[in-house]
Order: sequence, then structure tokens, then C-alpha cells
Amino acid sequence: MAKLGANAVATVGLTESMMTLIYTVAIGLSIGATALVARRIGEHNPDGAARAAVQSMALGLLVRVLWLGNLINIILGPCFIFGPGPFPALGVVDAAVATNIGRGSAVLYQVTILARRIGRVQISRQHLHLDLPMMGSVVCLSGTGMLQILIGTASYVALVRILSVFGSAALAGYTIGIRLIVFALLPSFGISNAAATMVGQNLGAGRTDRAEHAVWTAGFYNMLFLGTVGIVFFAAAKPIVAFFTTDPIVEPYGIGCLRIVSLGFVFYAYGMVLTQAFNGAGDTWTPTLINLVVFWVLELPLAWVLSRHTSLGASGVFVALCAAYSILAVISGVLFRRGRWKLARI
Repeated sequence: MAKLGANAVATVGLTESMMTLIYTVAIGLSIGATALVARRIGEHNPDGAARAAVQSMALGLLVRVLWLGNLINIILGPCFIFGPGPFPALGVVDAAVATNIGRGSAVLYQVTILARRIGRVQISRQHLHLDLPMMGSVVCLSGTGMLQILIGTASYVALVRILSVFGSAALAGYTIGIRLIVFALLPSFGISNAAATMVGQNLGAGRTDRAEHAVWTAGFYNMLFLGTVGIVFFAAAKPIVAFFTTDPIVEPYGIGCLRIVSLGFVFYAYGMVLTQAFNGAGDTWTPTLINLVVFWVLELPLAWVLSRHTSLGASGVFVALCAAYSILAVISGVLFRRGRWKLARI
């Protein structure tokens, strides 16, 4: 990315923002699948877990979301690389190829694990048929999950729109900063998904106390991890961003994004875990409504006001992101302590 200009990096950011919308359905399906499979495992019902897994995969195939996403990525990549017709030749082939290879390899690996029957969920031939009642359960949970993810990802697209008025340098800096942040968050996503699984399994086993303890424990370890990453990002933002770009116009935006957003990492560590805990319990409406309030009612108006009507400029968007992460964690914590998620039935 260091060899690309501001326009090329900005284009990658714009394309990725739109691509995330395409994967909303797939991610939403995974929310329903995780909740159902974990609950059945906790109930010592491996057959039900396998049925839920198969019907979730069948729904994924019916939608064929991943294929559509990759097809669009492949089409858009050459258009921006070679510049036919109205498209500018920006040379971002590496990003397009890497995206497809990475995501395709991950899917192949997951299919291989299921086919070899070496995991907790073991699928046999008797499960390979359409089970409409089970599929209906997946759809009910996943439908809200899709809306939940759509609300979040669409807000990032709106943030890019707010940033676009500051030019390609601001977008490029934001793209670099956010990519570094997302990379750092990957282990946290793993911890959060583990928390969701533990919640589902313990609720299935009738151990709500153990489910709650698992969430707070996961949140604590995630806080230690992300807090450390946040300190590193804040202290070493300049050399980290310089590894990706030395453009004197782009670099300050990347550094600002990294430093400001990382200030909310300690809060977001808990917010990520708590959000997934609700999903793991089958209470997908609570995090959906939280996302709606935090990202659309609070974050976007705040980003607009701070960037357009204060001296912060583009940095106002980064401040709004940090504030949203923190507020999400606080609201999630309050609602989680109320305990209504323990009553979810799936």
C-alpha cells in the first residue's frame, strides 16, 4: 500500500466500505447458526447441533452471498486497475487479488474441517436434507442478525461519505488507520465469538451463572489485550503509519485516526464481547437496537457536527468513532446486567 498514491488507497477504502454491505447476510447467518449450535451442544444434543449447522449452510448457499461478493470484487478490481471507460487506472490489483485469495481460502478451510468430522459438530449423511422448521429457526435469528450487521456496516459507509468532502488524502489516511485497527481487532473478534459460544452452551446446560461469569472473564482478557494494543498504537502511530505511507498529506490523517480511535479500545473490548454475548444467547434484538442508537442516532450526527462545524475537521470523524465505541460498551454493560438475555428461548 505504501507504493500507491492517495487516490488508489482512497479507492480501496471506498470499495471495501461497499463490499462490507454485501457480506451482511453471510455474517447475519453466522449469528443465528452460532446461537443455535451452541445451545444444542449445551443441551447435549449433538444431532440438533448438526442439523442447525447444515440448515445454516444451506441458507448460505441459497443466498450465494460470498460468490456474489467475490464476483463483484473481481469485476471492480480490473476496472480500477486498467481504467476502461470512465474508470480511472489506479493500480490496486494486489488488494483485489489478496482479498479474494484470503476469503476463499478461509471458506475452503472451514468446509474441510466439517468434512473431516474432527470438530465438536459432526455432520453425517442423515443431516444432509432440507429441514424447514430448523431453517425457519435459523432465519428468525439470522434476520435480526443481518439487520444488526447492516446497521453497523452502513454507518461506516456514511462515515466515508462525511470524510469524502475532505479529499482523497483524508480518505486514504482513514483507510490505512481503519485497516490497522481492524487487523488489531481480529483476536478480539475471536475472544468475542468464544464468549458467544460459551453463553449459548451454558444456557443450554441451564447454567446462567456460568454464562455470565464467562462473559465478564472474556471481557476482562479482551480489555487487557486491546488496552495494550491501544497503548502501542497511540505511542507508535507515526512509525506504524509510515510503514504504509510516507505521503506528507496522507500520513497525518492516518496517525490521527490511529491515535484517536485507539483511545476507545478499553471500552470497545467489553462492548465487542457483550454484543456477541447477547447474540450467543439468542437475544439478537438487543444489540441491533444498541447499534441503531449508537451508530445512527449518536455517532453519525456527532461526526457531522464535529467535522463540519468545529476546528477538528476530518479528525471529528475519528473522535465520533471513539465516542461511539465507548458509549456502546456502557449501554451494553447496563443492559447485560439486567439479565433479560437469560430468558431467551431458541
